[in-house]
Amino acid sequence: MDAANGGRRVPGQLYILLSFIPWILYWVLSGFAGEVGVVAAFVVSIIIIVPQLLRKEFSLMDFAAVLYFSVAVVAVFAFGLNVFVEKSGFLGYLALFLMAVFSLAIKQPFTFHVSKRDYPEVYWRDSLFLSINNVISGVWAAVFLVSAVTYLFLKPPLSVILSNTLIVLGIAFSMTYPVKGPARRAYREFKKYDWLVEVDPKKPKGEGEYDVIIVGAGVGGLTCGALLSKNGYKILVLEQHYQVGGYCSSLRRRGFVFNTGVEDVSGLWERGPLTYLLGELGLEKNDLFVRNTRRIIFKGRVIDVPNDLSKLVELLAGMFPGEKENIVAFFDEARIAYEECYRDAHLYGAPLPAELIVKVCGERKLLDYPKEHPHFYDWMNKTLKQKLDEYFENEDLKTLLCALIGYVGSKPDKVLAASALTASISYFLHGGHYPRGGAQNFAEVLRRFIEVHGGKVLLKHRADAILVEGGRVAGVRCGDKIFKAPVVVANANAREVFLELVGEEHLDRGFVEYVKSLRMSPSAFMVFLGVDMDLSSYPTIIIDLDEELHIVVNSNADSTLAPKGKASVTITTFANYHDFPERGTEEYVKKKKARAEELIKKAEKVIPELSKHIVIQDAATPKTLERYTSMPEGAIYSFDQSIETKRPYFKTPIKGLYLVGASTFPGGGVEGTVISGIICANDVMGWNRRTRTS
Repeated sequence: MDAANGGRRVPGQLYILLSFIPWILYWVLSGFAGEVGVVAAFVVSIIIIVPQLLRKEFSLMDFAAVLYFSVAVVAVFAFGLNVFVEKSGFLGYLALFLMAVFSLAIKQPFTFHVSKRDYPEVYWRDSLFLSINNVISGVWAAVFLVSAVTYLFLKPPLSVILSNTLIVLGIAFSMTYPVKGPARRAYREFKKYDWLVEVDPKKPKGEGEYDVIIVGAGVGGLTCGALLSKNGYKILVLEQHYQVGGYCSSLRRRGFVFNTGVEDVSGLWERGPLTYLLGELGLEKNDLFVRNTRRIIFKGRVIDVPNDLSKLVELLAGMFPGEKENIVAFFDEARIAYEECYRDAHLYGAPLPAELIVKVCGERKLLDYPKEHPHFYDWMNKTLKQKLDEYFENEDLKTLLCALIGYVGSKPDKVLAASALTASISYFLHGGHYPRGGAQNFAEVLRRFIEVHGGKVLLKHRADAILVEGGRVAGVRCGDKIFKAPVVVANANAREVFLELVGEEHLDRGFVEYVKSLRMSPSAFMVFLGVDMDLSSYPTIIIDLDEELHIVVNSNADSTLAPKGKASVTITTFANYHDFPERGTEEYVKKKKARAEELIKKAEKVIPELSKHIVIQDAATPKTLERYTSMPEGAIYSFDQSIETKRPYFKTPIKGLYLVGASTFPGGGVEGTVISGIICANDVMGWNRRTRTS
C-alpha cells in the first residue's frame, strides 16, 4: 500500500516472502506429513505462478518452485523416491542456490522482479539498479548454499533454527541494502573531502581576519559572499580585475555598453535558483532582468521564437506537421522533467548532486530519487541525441531544438540530455532574461549587497597563494599582504587553484594528475559594434545556425545601453584558443582584424549594411578573454561540459577550501555558477533547512 493513499508502503523486497510460501510449506509439512508437503507446495506454487503468466511476466524464483515441485511430485508418486521428503531441507535449498546462481549467470538476478515494484520502469535499465540486485541475489545465493550445507550436516532443530535465522537476515539485508548501497557508492568518492570547518560569525576578528575569504569575484563567488554576509559572516572578496563579475561584466565605449558573455540568463522562473537568490537578498527580478525576444535563422528561414510554450509548439507543429504529436509529447515530458529537477530546490535554493542528496537529505532520499523524479532521471541517463531520436525522425527539427546547444558548449551526442534540458531547452520552456543595465549591473548589485552587510571587496588584488597549514587553509597571500580565514572559497579555474595557488606539494599525485587531465571548454570570438542604426525592429537575440553566429542587439533589451537612435550589437562565435598567435604580435593583430571583418560580413546577411553604420568597433579573442578573466585558454565554461568530463567536487582535499563557479557542479552559465554559490554557502552554514515552501 502506498503512503500517499493513507497506508505504509510495503518494500518490494518484502514480497520475496510470498515466493517463500511454497518452500516453507514443503519444509514444515515434509517433517510430519510426508508426501503431503510435496503436494501442498506444488499446488501453492501453481497458484502463485498463474497470475504472473497471465500478465506475461514471472519471477524466476516462483518458476523454479514450480519446476522443482513438479519434479518432486513425479519422483515421489510415480517412482517412489522419498528423497524429496527425507532430504527436503538440503534439496530445497540446493535448488534455490542453483536458481540464484543461474539468475546471476544470465545477468537477470532473481530479486529483480520484486525490486521493480518499488521503482519506475526508467530505473530498471539503470546499471546501478542491476548492480544492487546482483549484490542482493548474491547474498541470497550464499544464504541458500549455507542452509543446504546446514541441513546436510546438522539435524533438527539446530538446522531449522540456523536456516531460518539466515532467511531473516537475508530479508533484512534485502530491505536495507538498496538504501545503504547506492548512498555509499555515491558518497564514497567524496567522503574523504567531507570535512567540517565550524565558523562562528559572532566571534570577534582581528585586523586582517575574516570568516570567509573569496578568491575571485565571479557570479559564483559573489552569490556565496552575498548569502553568507546576509547571515552575519565577515566576508572578504579578492578580485584581480578592476571590476567584479568575471564573464558577467560589461565594457563601455563612447556611450555604448556591451556584455562580455552574459546576455541570456536562465533560472528566473518560479522555482529557479536566481529567483531563490533574489528572494533571499530582497531583490526584485523585474528591477534587474528583462525577458528576451529571440529569433532563429535556419536554412534561410527566419523563425521568431514565441515566449509562450503553447505558441512555440503550435509554430513547430505547423513547420513539421508529420511530427506534431511527437512535438507535443516531447515538450510535455521536457516540462515535467524540468520541474522534477527543481522539485526540492526550495529547501536549499538549488538542485543537489547525488553525493549531497545523501549527506543533506539522507540515504532514503537518494534511493527514492528515481521514483520521485522518473522523467528527469531518464534524461540523466541519456544523451541529448538519444532523447531527440526517441521522439523525432526529422533531422531539421532536431537541429532547431539544438539551436541553443551552444549554451552547453558541446554536441548533442556528447552532452547529457539532463544538462541540455537545464542549460538550453529550458529557454523554450521559461525563456531567457537580459540583465538590465548590462551584465555588470547584476554583478555590482551583488557586490554592493556584500559591502552593505559588512563585507569587503578589494579590486586589483590578485591572490598569489592560498595558504595551507597542516592540510587545511589558513588564509590568502596577495603580494605582501596576508589575509587570514578558516574558510577560503575559490571562484577561479580549478586548475589554477590547485596547481598554482595551493601548490602540488599539498595534494596527492593522483588528484594532481586528475586536475591536469581536465580539458577546457571552447572559447569565443566576439565583435562589439556601436552603430548609428535603428534596430528596434529586430529581436534581442538572433541565432544564425547557417552562419554559426550569435547576434545580440543589447539596446533592444535596454535602451540605455546605446545613445538615442543608435544600437549596441555583439556578434559571437565559438573559437579555438590555439588558432590565435601571441597577443601583441603583428600576426595576432592581423588575425583579430580579419576574423572581425569576417563576422561582420556574415552578420550583414541578417542586418543589411551593418558595416556602413559602425560608429565604434572592438573585438575580443580567446586570448583577450584569458587576459581579463584569468580563465585558461579563455574557456567560456571553464572545463569541457561533455559526458566525458567529471568536474571537481566543490569541497577539496584541503580542509576549508571550497570551489565555486564554472569549474565545479553543475558547470558554466550564470544559473550554473549561482547554484554553485548557493551550495557552497549552505555547506559553510551547515545546511540549515529552509522553511520556505515551493
